[in-house]
Amino acid sequence: MTTQPVLDATGVAKNYGAVAALRNASLSVLPGEVHALMGANGAGKSTLVKILTGAVRPSAGDILIRGKPLDVRSPAQARRAGLVPVYQEPALIPDLDIVSNLRLTRTPVEPFRNWVRELGVPDLDLDDLARDVPLAILRVLDLARALAVQPDVLLLDEMTAALPANLAERVLDVVRRQAAAGRSVIFISHRFVEISALCDRATVLRDGETVGVVDIEPGVEEKIVELMLGARVDRSRPVSASQVAARQPGEKPRLSVRNLSIGTKLNDVSFDLSNGEVAGVVALEGQGQDELFGALAGSIRPAGGTIEVDGRAVRFGHPADAIQAGIAYVPGDRAEALLMQRSVRENIALPFSARLRNWGPIGSQRERGAVSKAIERLQIDTRAQGEVQRLSGGNQQKVTIARWVAADARTILCFDPTRGIDVGTKQEIYKLLRELAGQGKSILFYTSELEEVRRVCDRAIVIFSGRVVDILPVEIADEAALTRASYGLPRGAAADVGILADAAQKGAGAP
Repeated sequence: MTTQPVLDATGVAKNYGAVAALRNASLSVLPGEVHALMGANGAGKSTLVKILTGAVRPSAGDILIRGKPLDVRSPAQARRAGLVPVYQEPALIPDLDIVSNLRLTRTPVEPFRNWVRELGVPDLDLDDLARDVPLAILRVLDLARALAVQPDVLLLDEMTAALPANLAERVLDVVRRQAAAGRSVIFISHRFVEISALCDRATVLRDGETVGVVDIEPGVEEKIVELMLGARVDRSRPVSASQVAARQPGEKPRLSVRNLSIGTKLNDVSFDLSNGEVAGVVALEGQGQDELFGALAGSIRPAGGTIEVDGRAVRFGHPADAIQAGIAYVPGDRAEALLMQRSVRENIALPFSARLRNWGPIGSQRERGAVSKAIERLQIDTRAQGEVQRLSGGNQQKVTIARWVAADARTILCFDPTRGIDVGTKQEIYKLLRELAGQGKSILFYTSELEEVRRVCDRAIVIFSGRVVDILPVEIADEAALTRASYGLPRGAAADVGILADAAQKGAGAP
């Protein structure tokens, strides 16, 4: 490889208002190199890829292609410069057939067909609508479309995450061949076994900044984890396990999940949730946590496995079935749960209205009292009585939780409930969840902020590639242990390549 970078980005920043998605990111890629781009959730990896490929305009920074400045103003311009991405989500328009999608990007058809066959899809019909093509095949088509234009730098964002093992292995083989031909690949993956097998170097981002560039060699995993975490000190006090009431002899768990499977996203997931317990779910992006919560909330039907509530097997065909079983869902996106043009009280009273099969004034005195108590308990700002949309994000999330407090749900599924909320409101929600657990409620709590696990949870259930790979008591669930487990690494010191490969084989779709 020459010393002249094919791509050299320095000082790249991106602000969305007061929020800095990238602060000072740099990335230098050599010809013929497979270069890993790594970082924890929210580190800025996807934002940097979108800037390099023209989908997002940077707030600052310089990009050089073979030593010449490039002002990337559009994906088409990036494509002409030789920078071609395959994003996490399929980029084909669902209502168009495959050949029409190719015309939109001026992709040559015959090279595309050849790459599709190389990637293990021999019988593709170009007249098929994109929406009728399975997700895994769409990912392959996106890659084939990128390869057909012979990019100088191919950018792959979690390319293998949604693929079964046979297609994932084809992708890895193509990456090797691209490098052998002198082309460069930027490779984002949460699987250390793929990084170890493919990559020459890794650039690590943390909080929107480049914090290190390392050569890929045996034992480098621990160094990368350290760079991801930095000099953070976990000052949060773990919740004492004694706060969870001991299960009485013969007492069934509140929620029991056995061998739950959903396509390639979730595989053989099993765990119990006890009365009075807050169990944390920890996973990197796209590891199956969305599907798990969807199945438990009744919005996704699992392909296999069982769910039991208080020892009784249940099947959910609709979220209303889960609610009837005492399971409530609090999404991270408040807009999913709230009627934004309705009042605080109407939103909190919605479960009562649903039971009465009628919309209108809050009915009985008991229901009015339950709503008022929930508002008081969560200290919700009700000055904007007319519309919930006038509340702050924190107060909107309080309304979402208050709904199920008022309805006396026995199990609450909280999916990243403090996302985008100020520190003070976060503390209020932490306290509330612990209070609810103290009253015997059961809470499953997914968080993208690892430090929250020790503030709120009794245990941490770690999911990697759609499987439960570890369950840690909160006393040892610090950020380092959770980060390591989230990447499929065993507890303790750095594992050798054989252990890493074994961990990856246990994950869904791992090559």
